[in-house]
Amino acid sequence: MIIGIVEADQLDEEVLRQFGNYTDRFAELLCTADPRLQFRTYCALSQQYPEDIDACDAYLITGSKFSAYEEVAWIGHLKQFVRDCYAREKKLIGICFGHQLIAHALGGDVHKSEKGWGVGLIRSGITHSPAWMSPELDVFGLLFNHQDQVTRLPPDAALIATNDFCPVSSFQVDQSILTFQGHPEFSRDYLRYLIVNRRQDIGDTVYRQAIASLEQPVDHEQVAKWIVNFLRE
Repeated sequence: MIIGIVEADQLDEEVLRQFGNYTDRFAELLCTADPRLQFRTYCALSQQYPEDIDACDAYLITGSKFSAYEEVAWIGHLKQFVRDCYAREKKLIGICFGHQLIAHALGGDVHKSEKGWGVGLIRSGITHSPAWMSPELDVFGLLFNHQDQVTRLPPDAALIATNDFCPVSSFQVDQSILTFQGHPEFSRDYLRYLIVNRRQDIGDTVYRQAIASLEQPVDHEQVAKWIVNFLRE
């Protein structure tokens, strides 16, 4: 299976040196579930997409510092790519910004949270357990780092998971789209790096809570299995 990683941001040199790019992280994550997977990289900011949507078996849209509701050309093109994938029933995964952008592209709403930053390990409760969610969990924990969130699901979407800070933390549309607000590809070290560098923005209380939460177990490998199961359905 070939997965096209649609990178929705450009990382600075220090982040690339220490932690690698988006494709590196998702390849490392998803290969824990299936080491046979192959990956191709596309740059959404440069409006770089495959000439043929069937060049890959599935696509994954990454996180980003940008907002899904920004009216800029590259975001508009990315939304059209989402709609094209959906029309062709091409498997599509969205993570953080990707989760929000897919919702917005398909008719949902995305807004900046009045609660501020959702940062650190956050546990979400499962509201619906499809066949790909094997083995099943009642609750799972992922690393979060966001202000924007989905506030209304797009038509035909099914809520998969929820938490108090982010009620729409995962959703599925038909059998082709699956999204998560949390970051299964993040390591604790990478999120710690982001938290330390954004301490002034997120505030001391959220900073301390987020740092403390990193001591808890993360279910990233379980979520990787779910994603691969979903892609193989």
